Amino acid sequence: MNEATARDLLLVRAVETADDARTAWTDADRAWASRAAAEITGSDVAPETYLARRAALAVERLRERYPSIRRTLRAVSWRPWVAPALALLAFALGLATDYLGPSKRINILAFPLLALLAWNVAVYAMIVVRGVWGLVSARGRMLGPLARAVARLGGGVPRTAAAREAPIAAALGAFAAEWARAAAPLTAARVARSLHLAAFAFALGAVAGLYVRGLVLEYSAGWESTFLNAETVLRVLAFVLGPGSALTGIPLADAARLEALRFGAGPGESAAPWIHLYAATVTLVVLVPRLALGLGTWLVERRLAGRLPVALEEPYFRRLTRSLGREPARVRIIPYSYQLAPRAVLGLQAIAARLFGTNVEVGVAPEVAWGGEDELPADLLPSGPLALAVVVFGLAATPEPENHGAFIRAVTARAAGAAVIGVVDESAFLRRFADAPARLAERREAWRELLTGHGLAPVFVDLDAPDLAAAEAEIEAAIAQARDGPSAPAGPPQARG
Repeated sequence: MNEATARDLLLVRAVETADDARTAWTDADRAWASRAAAEITGSDVAPETYLARRAALAVERLRERYPSIRRTLRAVSWRPWVAPALALLAFALGLATDYLGPSKRINILAFPLLALLAWNVAVYAMIVVRGVWGLVSARGRMLGPLARAVARLGGGVPRTAAAREAPIAAALGAFAAEWARAAAPLTAARVARSLHLAAFAFALGAVAGLYVRGLVLEYSAGWESTFLNAETVLRVLAFVLGPGSALTGIPLADAARLEALRFGAGPGESAAPWIHLYAATVTLVVLVPRLALGLGTWLVERRLAGRLPVALEEPYFRRLTRSLGREPARVRIIPYSYQLAPRAVLGLQAIAARLFGTNVEVGVAPEVAWGGEDELPADLLPSGPLALAVVVFGLAATPEPENHGAFIRAVTARAAGAAVIGVVDESAFLRRFADAPARLAERREAWRELLTGHGLAPVFVDLDAPDLAAAEAEIEAAIAQARDGPSAPAGPPQARG
């Protein structure tokens, strides 16, 4: 998905996962976004398209409700003027380097463009080193100080939400951090493009400044050095200006000519050939490579902006797409040797609605009596596709592998590949032993051992007054474990007495 869609998607996820109380973005809001998106896209659309439409609808409503949403989205969006502004500034600075001294003499060993060449060659070496380092270490992929400064200039920092918008303050903070991580490769490409363009503009300004000033002033070129002789200077210039000489056809001075160009021996010679040589070398060593690097990073930026990776296999996104099908998600609740109170049924239905959205069908099977695991009724599970089977036990009961374990194996076999999870209702036990935390922990551990031994992740919940957010998270994790494949179940039960 493109950058804007990924940004909307991560923002809505932050709001929906951080707002446990569901005050900023209510259940009705979530249901509306899911229903409206499904109506617009249809039920046969790809999950990515549905999620994108739902996020766009949700962000539109959130922006109207909370001004901080608008400010945050604006703050984390890249400012397109950054690269042109840096380039213009760099060009102006490059023009300023054309000032060659009040004496109108150019020292060909201390030419301003020589430092420019050296700097760019050092940058190319650093790019190679950091590229190799980045293959083996995350630190090598981190931005340097200058790149971080450009990233802050281009991306901005979201301001804190107003006091009246406190319910979404945590969500916006989480979104800003998550977006920074998700968009890091895209930001790095934009920063690199901006810096390559600025370096190109600086070099272009420096070259242009030389020629502009040379139109109205006459400069002479020569050299002077305390330690170097003409032979050594020839070798240095051959290395530095060799590419420019090959491009322009202007020959380099030989040792005798260089000796005559010493400022102490005479006034030097016209600087025009030397300006042409340095300009040609800068073109080959700076302008062309920087333009190529800028184009390459621009192509990377375009690719990432059009296809920014978002992990849609995460539980949050899987939960949203469960309700995409035309058929409702069927959830079957199966109590074993435990009479579910009406409030407990309502609690399970509320959790199911949070997990599967509005397109869910929750059915409660008749209680399976103690010892009834050997002859389960034929209609225990629905005949159609099943999204989830929830076996429910009471924490007050002592877990018995011969009975509870056999019941779990029987239901799992009947489920025919559908996810099966185990919910242990703590409500009755809590009312009876509210002042005995050690006993509660001991009983939980016994049930955990039994359920995990049969491949189920245990979910402990007070169904009379469930913590919906916590229960949702635990059941989501249990479903994920069931989908990925349960651990090896325990062996067959011992022969019963």
